[in-house]
Amino acid sequence: MKKQIKIAKSSGFCFGVKRAIELAEQIVSKNNKVYTFGPLIHNPQEVDRLEQENIKVIDDYSKIKNGVLVLRTHGIPLNIYDKLAKKKNLKILDATCPFVKRAQDIVKKLSDESEQIVIIGERTHPEVVALVSYGKGKCIVVEDMCDVKNVKKTDIIYVVSQTTQSPKKFKEIVNKISKISKIKIYNTICKATYDRQSAAEKLANKVDVMIVIGGKNSGNTRRLYQICSKITKTHHIENVDEIKGIWFKNKNIFGITAGASTPSWIISNVKRRMKEVLEIVNKKNKEKQK
Repeated sequence: MKKQIKIAKSSGFCFGVKRAIELAEQIVSKNNKVYTFGPLIHNPQEVDRLEQENIKVIDDYSKIKNGVLVLRTHGIPLNIYDKLAKKKNLKILDATCPFVKRAQDIVKKLSDESEQIVIIGERTHPEVVALVSYGKGKCIVVEDMCDVKNVKKTDIIYVVSQTTQSPKKFKEIVNKISKISKIKIYNTICKATYDRQSAAEKLANKVDVMIVIGGKNSGNTRRLYQICSKITKTHHIENVDEIKGIWFKNKNIFGITAGASTPSWIISNVKRRMKEVLEIVNKKNKEKQK
């Protein structure tokens, strides 16, 4: 059987990430000092490339005295934003993903109207940390079913999602919360997340091996891996150096998907390397048959 490599229909950069990269590159062409508080996106290789363009990652915001600060796609906590906004010599360029910004606006509005806001997502993820900061202490983060026990019974429970959450998991948790009290749902999962997860699942059902490309610190990439690994043999890699020849032994059809923070140049490099490995595997197989 002929060996094939297929790429998921929806994979790689989403709108929000592409927008953030473009904003950062445009501003650095006009300024000498450009920073991001934490990595702009969750892809170490692309962040390294941006560093080469003089877009520096700063982990301690108090050290930024002047220049331009590009806000990461995941957003930053409201209290930190307020402190940064007071620095007279610092210009803030907001590259927060518009879908994340919408979720922040919803949480901020709900904080004035409700007793309890449930955020379904990863509590230590930068996006969720920022979301919680808009809730005036009224937010409860639910990562999985076990956390539902922390949700209090109130007249109405407001539910918001991390934008990269799995729709299936979101629905399961919402169903369980609905047994506690009446709920109002704000499904803030972005379409790009749904499209990538749907395309990855569809492709995983047609291949022998899936390769998921993206930062190990990327929540949406980890979810792609989780979805695919339930269907077929799956490997999560950040770059071509992690590819192993043994993965291709006695396999014929290979699928590739990539997280929303994975640039096209990394996807191309992985596909090229996979072709090279397949050629080596084919050559060894022919030699054995002689």
